Amino acid sequence: MKALILSGGKGTRLRPLTYTGAKQLVPVANKPILWYGIEAIAAAGITDIGIVISPETGAEVRAKTGDGSRFGVRITYILQEQPAGLAHAVKTAQPFLEASPFVLYLGDNLVQGELGLFLECFQARGLDALTLLCSVPNPSAFGVAEVDEQGRVLRLVEKPKHPPSNLALVGIYFFSPRIHEAIASIQPSARGELEITDAIQFLIDQQKQVEALQIQGWWLDTGKKDDLLEANQIILDDCLCTQLEGNIDNTSKISGRVQIAPDSQVINCTIRGPVVIGRDCYLENCFIGPYSSIGDRVKLVDADLEHSVVLEGAAVVGIHQRIVDSVIGQRVQIKAAPQRPKALRFMVGDDCHIELCQ
Repeated sequence: MKALILSGGKGTRLRPLTYTGAKQLVPVANKPILWYGIEAIAAAGITDIGIVISPETGAEVRAKTGDGSRFGVRITYILQEQPAGLAHAVKTAQPFLEASPFVLYLGDNLVQGELGLFLECFQARGLDALTLLCSVPNPSAFGVAEVDEQGRVLRLVEKPKHPPSNLALVGIYFFSPRIHEAIASIQPSARGELEITDAIQFLIDQQKQVEALQIQGWWLDTGKKDDLLEANQIILDDCLCTQLEGNIDNTSKISGRVQIAPDSQVINCTIRGPVVIGRDCYLENCFIGPYSSIGDRVKLVDADLEHSVVLEGAAVVGIHQRIVDSVIGQRVQIKAAPQRPKALRFMVGDDCHIELCQ
């Protein structure tokens, strides 16, 4: 059994963060989203993993993730020259996959539950495809499955105006080698891509064994800012344990589940968990509220922060207003301007979102 993780794509919904990096490397609770998928696959006992990368961000993914040894797996990187669809990614990876069954995992997904349980079902039933589904309130925004009472998939529809069900395709699939024949038999869709849903539909039409299982926990698609903040909140709620390894002075007050990494300094701060703070940070005269993740080498002085994600190397200094529901990118600097007359001064890139409350 092998695994194929897709880590390409342009990440347009997370711009401007993804102008300078891969969306799958954006951190949730200070860990790249991609790594959660690798860990889930490793926990299921699959150790041979291919990661499909793009020319734009592949070098960064490779440099950050490495050869897989830190996860106890072996990683092979596979270049997809153009984002021509999920099925095209599988076709590109066929020399790596060979004749092995495999799990296809979208690298920007976060799913609660043990992948091994779904793997056991796939193997025990001798299926050609197993799709994971999740009940959602807005099925028109996703690929949707129509299934019968036995769990057999009858039809797949991509972002339908009139959904046949509220069961969205999660972005995790198990396939037998028959999927390669299916991909070779389909044509590009109207948007010019080879769709994995078309390949699965081909298997259904050929009377192959295609079934679906509904996940019972949460599923998070981290493609937008609010999705990222929700994922950060849920992961901090579910996974965070208190671990205080930084230098914390006697005037600081820490409550709830808080992690502070080594070499970080906390002076006269109030921190209410769940909160995670990375390495080599400097915090002074701050209030850090629940559901905040602060990356490595971040500087916060005279700042109030809550339900936010601050990425590596950022600095927020002298902002005497509460920052909430925000994602602050790598090396961003936000500071109070001493000049008069009093004014707001910005240098803002494409696709940023700024809200000012007067």
